[in-house]
Amino acid sequence: MESNQGAGLVSIASPFSVSETVKKFEGILQAKGVKLFAVVDHSGEAAATGMQMKPTKLLILGNPKAGTPVMLASPSAAIDLPLKVLVWEDVDGKVWISYNSPAYLQARHSIPEGLLPNIAGIEALVARAAE
Repeated sequence: MESNQGAGLVSIASPFSVSETVKKFEGILQAKGVKLFAVVDHSGEAAATGMQMKPTKLLILGNPKAGTPVMLASPSAAIDLPLKVLVWEDVDGKVWISYNSPAYLQARHSIPEGLLPNIAGIEALVARAAE
């Protein structure tokens, strides 16, 4: 695991391709009842404009029952919710799963301690996708 905690970013290596990782993550979300709002295919959009980019996809996910109380307590958290997971390939061909640390989001938005579990589930979801 790599961590850029100063910026709040956590990155975990995936042994799978970007597409395989995304597919696995989608299955985990479905099994857990977590809503996948959108998948943004950054590299696909780049290719559509004639530019090359390593495979890069952004998943936007969440559970309104968990996220809404967070936003009610800390309205600015809506800029970072729903949660996002970036699955990307680096220049060496290694695949990473990156997300904002729940502790970083808590500090950034003054989220009450009691609501931290509402966003902390992202860590277990990402860990499962990287197995």
